[in-house]
Amino acid sequence: MFQQILDPVFGSLALSALVAVIPLATLFVLLGVFRVKAWKAALIGLVLSIALAVLVWRMPPLQTLSATTEGALYGIVPILWILVNALWVYRLTVVTGWFEVLGDRIRAISDDQRILAILIAFCFGALLESLAGFGAPVAISIAMLVAAGMKPLKAAVVSLLANTAPVAFGAMAAPIIALSGVTGIDVHVLSQMAGRQTPFLAVFVPLILVFIVDGMRGIRQTWPVAVVAGIAFAVAQFITANFIAVEITDVVASVVTVAAVLVMLRVWKPSHTLVFDAEDRETGAAAASATAATGPTRTGSGSGVQVAEAVHVDTATRTRGNLTWNAVMPYVVIIVVFSIAQIPVIKKFLATAVTLMFPWPGLEIVNAAGEPVATTFSLNVVGTGGTLLLLSGIIVALAYRIRPRDAVAAYGHTLHQLRFTIVTVVAVLALAYVMNLSGQTQSLGAALAATGGFFALLSPAIGWLGVAITGSDTSSNALFGLLQVTAAEKAGLDPVLMAATNSSAGVLGKMLSPQNLAVAAAAAGMAGREGDLFRKLIWWSLGLLVVFTGFIYLQSTVLAWMVPTP
Repeated sequence: MFQQILDPVFGSLALSALVAVIPLATLFVLLGVFRVKAWKAALIGLVLSIALAVLVWRMPPLQTLSATTEGALYGIVPILWILVNALWVYRLTVVTGWFEVLGDRIRAISDDQRILAILIAFCFGALLESLAGFGAPVAISIAMLVAAGMKPLKAAVVSLLANTAPVAFGAMAAPIIALSGVTGIDVHVLSQMAGRQTPFLAVFVPLILVFIVDGMRGIRQTWPVAVVAGIAFAVAQFITANFIAVEITDVVASVVTVAAVLVMLRVWKPSHTLVFDAEDRETGAAAASATAATGPTRTGSGSGVQVAEAVHVDTATRTRGNLTWNAVMPYVVIIVVFSIAQIPVIKKFLATAVTLMFPWPGLEIVNAAGEPVATTFSLNVVGTGGTLLLLSGIIVALAYRIRPRDAVAAYGHTLHQLRFTIVTVVAVLALAYVMNLSGQTQSLGAALAATGGFFALLSPAIGWLGVAITGSDTSSNALFGLLQVTAAEKAGLDPVLMAATNSSAGVLGKMLSPQNLAVAAAAAGMAGREGDLFRKLIWWSLGLLVVFTGFIYLQSTVLAWMVPTP
């Protein structure tokens, strides 16, 4: 039996907290200062956390190894199982050419820069974030805006800022699922809480995008459609996260928002149109083709390219309605599959079918107060979001008449594309589990809890910093989720609120993360000018963080009725 120690460093809680932060600080410095690759930095942080667990927190080596293995496995299933299958579905639309058709349909809706900023960066970017993530939404949104004629710098700023709205539920809610895994709080409860926070950000994002594109004139002329887009996204996000399924929150929100904007444009048009210059459009088209390789591209096998060419020829004889239906069909399939999975009878079956639940071997742990620490590992093979996505992908492949070997080849390319991401996620989750089970996170949480109610103002900043450095809301939740819960319990705050805040506030840091800035700069043909993007976005990020922090403080006091009961 291993008992966690809160103050192993000379009996001082403050010194123990400073030592406990070493793995995290090292990870952040390597990423943010020395620009070390994320997978390398994560592995170094993992090694340091293991060393501290054994040498300082006195966790037995075999238990430390067991904790590392449990965290790594949780990183694979369900986190990576969701990410890989989500990106595979997206890749199927790319290799068949239907992604390009979807982009064409969106660009054909309007010639107004401000409207396209909302449709492409906000709506379509959110749809990509719900499936692909990891920089693909930013890269592809920039390429589409530049191809339409928007200046590269403006396209990059617009796409980076628009990417904040869907991140908390991105990649089929991988951040929320990871947060549930490290905190032990039910994923549905966390989904409800995040769904009562992020919609308040989403309402304002389209207005900010319009302001960036065309200043106050843009707001005066296009505020009705911006307000409709923001409210539609916020309401759909709230309803889906609270009452339907966390995994498809962003899919539903983005599709509903596109529909709302299209309906709005049928009955209302801006008094003036801010069109793209012909010269910019020609330059943009060339730049977009040159930067397309930044995001997921058709780099599959020869047979995959042949499929894409066949679809391209076939679509020439189809009606506009058929083109649109085939382009959006994968997302409709995902919504239908996940919705069916929520039918009570089916949901009950999926929750019990092939479910593995067992005490993780080699872990016998109690906390500093002598209470047992939960080490039960649960794995639902059939009902997990990753399996539902795999089923959706198979349906999409059949509907697109993709040959089995081409679909398998696309899956292989997806794994290859995510190879370093896989290492990063596994290492970060292993690091989080070692810190949590050895007591390092508890030492940090106890020290932060000493701030009392003031911690409600610190909590958003912790989430913001985590995403700004790691570039991933999932990684930030894995690192800081339990710390937020521990500090909240010590300070007398609601742990559900603080845990969800780590994810919801974290989205505001993603636009400044080195990884995202690098992707955006490359996609916009601005390699080496990441600093320009940073200076354009820093005040938006900090300003929104201040406003959001005030909102969180209200949720911890007068708006406490908004916090769901576990």
